[in-house]
Amino acid sequence: MDNAPPQQQGVNMRYALGVEYDGKKYYGWQRQKNVVSVQQTLELALSKIADEPIEVICAGRTDTGVNATNQVIHFDTDKVRKDVAWTLGVNTILPSDVAVKWVKEVNQDFHARFSATARRYRYIIHNCRLRSAILSTGLSFCHFPLNEQLMHRAAQFLVGRHDFTSFRTVHCQSHSPIRTLYSCNVSRHGEYIIIDVKGNAFLHHMVRNIAGSLMRVGQEQETVSWIKDVLVAKNRCLAGMTASSAGLYFVEVDYPEHFNIPKKSLGPLFLD
Repeated sequence: MDNAPPQQQGVNMRYALGVEYDGKKYYGWQRQKNVVSVQQTLELALSKIADEPIEVICAGRTDTGVNATNQVIHFDTDKVRKDVAWTLGVNTILPSDVAVKWVKEVNQDFHARFSATARRYRYIIHNCRLRSAILSTGLSFCHFPLNEQLMHRAAQFLVGRHDFTSFRTVHCQSHSPIRTLYSCNVSRHGEYIIIDVKGNAFLHHMVRNIAGSLMRVGQEQETVSWIKDVLVAKNRCLAGMTASSAGLYFVEVDYPEHFNIPKKSLGPLFLD
């Protein structure tokens, strides 16, 4: 992958990149005035390597404080660079909490957002009576015992095509609350509970609101079927609190096979 691409200078090329970031210091993915975003940080580094302004498009925008292990982006440029420039070169410019993990030249018909067929998030809860100092960031924490089996049973009511009004923020700008969840699984690994959600797309705060509601079921404050009642009610006020952004990770994007977009292992922290 470290060979110079075959195109000649002046021919527009499109690159896809896999990006990992710790979101706690950023005001989300999207570029904004007067605050630091992941998009802005990445574009500045890419622009230095390209020696021209670079604008990137992502597979899915993440909120303030949310992390990613394999955000997929694309950008266009007519500057010929070796692949190592878009990876190691960019990483030398980026701060330590943002990193490019892979690069691939793609055809012009590839679009990081619109070519995606599914997106996957993981919400990680450290469920222990006493908090950890070492794991004080990057995870959500709940000192109340959680019953992951009840949480998993409740989560199955959310699978399918539904109106998720009850699980989106009142400030959500999406024109439609209709989304399709392909899976929503809850499992325990020692002191850690993983909520793994895959769907075609997600509303603003949707995963965090689902997590907060499932935690109410896990604490047995609500019944398993309560989740179904909340979903049908289409009323945000009836659902649980919005869970902390610290435990949320954007972990995977699916694309049609012919694009041959790399997959990235989530690593031991994510219990793959």
